[in-house]
Amino acid sequence: MAAQRVGHHLVERLPPVRGRYTADAPLAPTTWFRVGGPAEVLFRPADTQDLAMFLANRPADVPVTILGVASNTLVRDGGIPGVVIRLARGFNQAEADGESLLVGAAVLCPNAALTAADASLAGLEFLTGVPGTIGGAVRMNAGAFGLEIRNCLVWAEAVDGAGVLHRATATDMTLSYRHNAAPSDWIFVQACLHGRPGSLVDIRERMGAIQSEREASQPQRARTGGSTFKNPPGAKAWELIDRAGCRGLSVGGAVVSEKHCNFLINTGDATAAEIEALGEEVRRRVQIETDVLLEWEIRRLGVSAGGSP
Repeated sequence: MAAQRVGHHLVERLPPVRGRYTADAPLAPTTWFRVGGPAEVLFRPADTQDLAMFLANRPADVPVTILGVASNTLVRDGGIPGVVIRLARGFNQAEADGESLLVGAAVLCPNAALTAADASLAGLEFLTGVPGTIGGAVRMNAGAFGLEIRNCLVWAEAVDGAGVLHRATATDMTLSYRHNAAPSDWIFVQACLHGRPGSLVDIRERMGAIQSEREASQPQRARTGGSTFKNPPGAKAWELIDRAGCRGLSVGGAVVSEKHCNFLINTGDATAAEIEALGEEVRRRVQIETDVLLEWEIRRLGVSAGGSP
């Protein structure tokens, strides 16, 4: 059954919380692609304790999905069954302490970079080029311009599916290229990042250079989900895509960006199914041309309009 048909029934089965439940919550307006169906139930926890209490007491048969600002996520047209958790106000603190930056999972990465800059903390400028939140960045070891979260992460805290709080270092979680080996049910709630004393002028200059480079090389004002595919070992995904002749390729309202062909764009009326189909066609053509099967970097969540995964 599609998510939108049963949301209000699921709310009745969920434990009391201090945060907010919303049945049949539209997700498309909050995703970067601007597509996708609703969450059966959207839960915004008040704080870490509220999140932990929910996870410890939820019905065991109810699936849980964590969703940030969906900058690197494709929500399918049938929506997401179960409970979608979105961290918000109780998880958006960012504070410098000496050479460290304590930052909540809901903080946008560029905002974390700004807080570090205001404290003259260098080494975190690359976060200006990372879309999405700190929580999502830790989960996928996001990076940009030669650096990744593992290069600056001191520790991260996460609540597991049973409501238990954990603290782990980058080494504990075996961070590697776009990968975090932490258990899949961990929901990251905050992180401690390490910087170094620097010149405010130099830090702002570096951040400005990163932003300018992004503007010049990537579609910045399009409905997109960022980098679509991971770079294969020893290669760059965009070069393989270009070699396979996919620049400008389209399916319905979805098109491969002419500016950076590892970006898929919703031209205005695309469905999630069309975007996903375009991505799969790109993978097919690249494999035929180069014998490399590209791996999705964008998370694809939920069910199709017909209800299948």
